[in-house]
Amino acid sequence: MGTPRAERADAARNRQLLLATAREMVAEQGVENVTMDALADRAALGKGTVFRRFGTRAGIFHALLDDDERAFQERALSGPPPLGPGAGPVERLVAYGQARIGFLLEHYDIARAALDGSQPAPAGEGTISRVHIRMLLGQASLGAADLDMLAVQLTAALEGPFLLYLSASDPADAARHTGRMAQSWQDLVQRICRT
Repeated sequence: MGTPRAERADAARNRQLLLATAREMVAEQGVENVTMDALADRAALGKGTVFRRFGTRAGIFHALLDDDERAFQERALSGPPPLGPGAGPVERLVAYGQARIGFLLEHYDIARAALDGSQPAPAGEGTISRVHIRMLLGQASLGAADLDMLAVQLTAALEGPFLLYLSASDPADAARHTGRMAQSWQDLVQRICRT
């Protein structure tokens, strides 16, 4: 079907401007005060541009989360050990899960604002996490284990509790359990990866 058409230069600039402006607004005013109209006004772009780019208010936050997700994944793929290459697979898997928990909790407000009943949950889609976890499991020499299914289950175990906290009204409820989530992830990985 051919290669996808490249984004026009002006559209790419507008996307970057809108994301930067949305980040500023979130930092200054909180997610609850970011609207499509306010974003258009602050970025000095037409409302149609904002609606075409994001579709819905939740789409703004989904784009912010996706942008940060890319940076997180880059750290996991090429950053310093133990998250990045250079550590053993089990150590990297533990570090990945603990960093992922921190990432998800750090983005709590944006993830909640990105929830849209007509779209998939912004966290827990797990495609990149699942692929990364599967790669590390493969390097861990687990014998005859079904690594594909194990990767699905570990991804769910990692991101499932966070999704439950998204419905909580107080982000402190989730933050209070960060250490426990990180430790339980480590315990789970170490038990699964015993040979």
